[in-house]
Amino acid sequence: MAGKRTADADASDPVPKKVLTASSTLAPARSVPNNKTMPTNYSFIEKAPTGCCKIVTFNVNSLAASCKKGFKEYVVAEDPDILCLQETKANQPMAFLLSKTQYPHQTWHCSRAKKGYSGTAVFSKIKPLRVTTGFGAEPIDDEGRLITLEFDTFHLVACYVPNAGDKLVRLDRRMVWDDAMRAHLAALEQTKPVIYTGDLNVAHNEIDLARPDTNHRSPGFTKEERTSFSDTLRGATYPRIDAFRHLHPGTRAAAYTYFGYRANCREKTLGWRLDYFVVSEPLMARVAGVVTRNQCYGASDHVPLLLYLRNAEASDDSKCSVETNGTKSESEETKDEPLEAKDKLEETKDKSTDENVAKSE
Repeated sequence: MAGKRTADADASDPVPKKVLTASSTLAPARSVPNNKTMPTNYSFIEKAPTGCCKIVTFNVNSLAASCKKGFKEYVVAEDPDILCLQETKANQPMAFLLSKTQYPHQTWHCSRAKKGYSGTAVFSKIKPLRVTTGFGAEPIDDEGRLITLEFDTFHLVACYVPNAGDKLVRLDRRMVWDDAMRAHLAALEQTKPVIYTGDLNVAHNEIDLARPDTNHRSPGFTKEERTSFSDTLRGATYPRIDAFRHLHPGTRAAAYTYFGYRANCREKTLGWRLDYFVVSEPLMARVAGVVTRNQCYGASDHVPLLLYLRNAEASDDSKCSVETNGTKSESEETKDEPLEAKDKLEETKDKSTDENVAKSE
């Protein structure tokens, strides 16, 4: 069984002090969608702004199962230029999943470690200059977690970061992975800036999950993982930016991308922000928006996250402005200090009486 995260605590649990940002208003929790099946009407999905590329990342938690729950209908409605999938659990490429007329450039990285486990895939309308899978190093390449694509002006690193596991049994492997990823990103940045995306399996700060106080030793919120992610953002040549948090510094519940199936987490808005777009600092000026599709839950225990990237020639911001549909209802808005500013992290033993929520792999 994979790592477990605390589902809930009672309403008396302390929450960080709420503050208002320039773009936010306090709203009741119900302003954040709590549907448990995929929408039947996707009229809320906007077209990509003129001069922008739409990149989507989505942990599908078994592609075969997700297809039975509305995954394909969502992709048709969203119509991304590049689609990055994690946790496909596919043993081999699903040849007829998406039309090669629409997505002529399709890459799969399937797990060799065991069947029906992990796995990533990328579908692109844009022809990459080069595609690689893995780091080129065993044994961390055997679970099908990494696809790297080179485009004209950037590298896209699409990945499914290993979970630290139940009782943190895989935390050491996770740290090895993080070290390898930092080296990989630094090498790529010698030639072009990078977009690093996927289920990165970390809630960086307390604002990034509903119940931080009872999860300090849960996988994805340990001091080790959070510090490691800070190191990744620090960069080697120049800093890397958590694009969503940069654009939405106070968004809490509307930012969550993962809701465990058990303990009624979706209904209670007990989520985690585990999915990211991390962008090399020189590329951030081209990011026109990052949107959490928090209406699109039900095909997976995650929701999609998308980034609008201005074309290199579209330097005029007015050509590519975007309304952040799906994140503009700023429920439970807070502003937390970054991890580095905290003098101490409480290693609080979980006192929740609710069932723990397992996060796959």
